[in-house]
Amino acid sequence: MYRLFVGLDLSSAIKSQLENIQSGVEGARWRPIENFHLTLAFLGAADRHQYADAVDALANINALEFDLRLIGTGFFGDRKPKALWAGVEPSRELNLLQAKVETSMRDAGFELERRKFMPHITLAYLKATTREQAMLYCGDHGLFSTERFPVTEFHLFSSQLGKTVSAYTIEASYALSSSK
Repeated sequence: MYRLFVGLDLSSAIKSQLENIQSGVEGARWRPIENFHLTLAFLGAADRHQYADAVDALANINALEFDLRLIGTGFFGDRKPKALWAGVEPSRELNLLQAKVETSMRDAGFELERRKFMPHITLAYLKATTREQAMLYCGDHGLFSTERFPVTEFHLFSSQLGKTVSAYTIEASYALSSSK
């Protein structure tokens, strides 16, 4: 069995910028730099046939290259914070790519979450972190931003759960079109 998701990888320069803002929160389990990515769709457990269906379906997606920028920070969990994240500047092209991935995966038989796409990069999972601590972190890093960077491909990733951290492997890569 595979545990799959579709997403964008980030350059080492962008990952380093994210790593630089990982500190100062009690109860934070900071994500390792190699795990930074932007999830487009979480597919979950898949057998070898479903894996092949995903690989084939993603190969049929046609979308244009675009630029992206990370901005700001936030957290999930209204009463009890569960995760800290870096935000993504609104992007019509990113939303279009995500919608194509989602449609493609649903058509291939995957049951995806129904919640609205909220692009982000997870920085830390939180345990026993107060809302005030999370808000203070976000206040301190609210002006975080990166330069715009090109998005030229997306990937099918597999994930292997570990005792403390998951290991992600790029299983297949899909180029975005450079022609307008």
